[in-house]
Amino acid sequence: MWLKKTNTTNMKIIAFGGSNSKHSINKRLATYASSLFENADVEVLDLNDFAMPVFSVDLEKEVGQHKVAQAFLNKLKEADILVVSMAENNGNYSVAFKNVFDWSSRIEKDVFQHKPMLLLATSPGGRGGASVLGIAQNLFPRYGAEIKGSFSLPAFGSNFDLQENKISNPELDQELKDIIKSNF
Repeated sequence: MWLKKTNTTNMKIIAFGGSNSKHSINKRLATYASSLFENADVEVLDLNDFAMPVFSVDLEKEVGQHKVAQAFLNKLKEADILVVSMAENNGNYSVAFKNVFDWSSRIEKDVFQHKPMLLLATSPGGRGGASVLGIAQNLFPRYGAEIKGSFSLPAFGSNFDLQENKISNPELDQELKDIIKSNF
């Protein structure tokens, strides 16, 4: 049985991939994972909707707190659970995610607002974004993430069915389902 709220209203899941690619494999993984929760209303965010100039303290002095960063924080506030899948660029966060994170953290240090989080990563390679997943597991709790489970999907192209929009490898699919069942 997946996580259920104790009252009659559905829980709200905010999901996003940490990439601004229009064909983000991490957004696809976050969307699939969020569909595995019962009694949930899911909203999948697109980081392209939160584009801002590259953060700098000089620019912040000029423009103040960015309204787009506040809009991102407001979306996270709506969530009962966050499902976040981190894209890995050269072993670290994508610039698109890092920029949203940087602007948001200047408004509210606890960007993730102590929401339960399912933290994911995938990549075309065999490590499945393991480097960025490790960085996020270490850093996100300092910014208010309550990481309840994490999962890395290696070799996205071989283990995810784009037409069915789900993990095609039965063992990996079950592993993700077990993480959700055990932790949420």
